[in-house]
Amino acid sequence: MDKKEKTIKEEEEIKVEGRSEEKAASEEQPKGQETPKHEEKEEGSELQKIQQELAEQKDKFLRLSAEFDNYRKRTMKEKAELILNGGEKSITSILPVVDDLERALKNMETATDVEAVKEGVQLIYNKFMNVLGQNGVKVIETQEQPLNTDYHEAIAVIPAPEEEKKGKILDCVQTGYTLNDKVIRHAKVVVGE
Repeated sequence: MDKKEKTIKEEEEIKVEGRSEEKAASEEQPKGQETPKHEEKEEGSELQKIQQELAEQKDKFLRLSAEFDNYRKRTMKEKAELILNGGEKSITSILPVVDDLERALKNMETATDVEAVKEGVQLIYNKFMNVLGQNGVKVIETQEQPLNTDYHEAIAVIPAPEEEKKGKILDCVQTGYTLNDKVIRHAKVVVGE
């Protein structure tokens, strides 16, 4: 029996040693790393979520980029059309005046009454000035106005015939115009000194 007891004791010691080795090995690992397979599953699912979110954001970015590019192209095309056809409204409003001028030229060939021709030309001029006024064009007033370099350009200075006309405009050589309160041509004037 000695041999049997010895063998049993040895087997028990081996089992005890095996358990203590397993216990020692488990104590060496931190508590968070007890189940590495579970952690890998969590990290994998989290990684998939992040990759899916990244793909969604990338898709949104590509769509926004394409939408902005289309918007930019459309506005450039509209702007080019505006520049090309911007004066269409003004020109179509002037065409009736051109028609009147053509009729006046035809009538002048056979007209004998100069006063009637003058009156017709004056009517055409008035109609033309009305059309310009409807399009925002105004004549710069010069008659006996003080010189204002924002609107007037003095091309000559002459002695004033009266004391109160010094520094005022005596004559307008070329009419000036404003378009929507912006000077498009300065009035060329003669000023008294």
